[in-house]
Amino acid sequence: MALSIRLSRGGSKKRPYYRIVVADARSPRDGRFIEKIGTYNPLLGKEDEKRVVLDAERATHWLGVGAQPTDRVARFLDKAGVKERAARSNPTKGKPGEKAVERAEERAEKAKAAEEAANAPAETAEA
Repeated sequence: MALSIRLSRGGSKKRPYYRIVVADARSPRDGRFIEKIGTYNPLLGKEDEKRVVLDAERATHWLGVGAQPTDRVARFLDKAGVKERAARSNPTKGKPGEKAVERAEERAEKAKAAEEAANAPAETAEA
């Protein structure tokens, strides 16, 4: 059975509250889970100690059994000192796509043409 440590959403509309659970990877997000090992309340401030409550001992146990944390839960585990999270690097993330580059080039050409058109009558008036 493939285990994952993930978030299970609760709370009302626009007021999210998450449980950190160990579940079978095939079960639905808010469905059946094996054990609840913590909570996460994103509405609290980042410095609030109740924002993320995590049972580090149980998390270590489940990681030892082979459970795979999701990206968000891996951040929580790293901050708690339970599991080291590998730093990610995506240098192409901030680069614009092909269409955006084309649109930027078109805008630059139009601006250059407009500037030349504005300068052309001034030169003919001087002559």
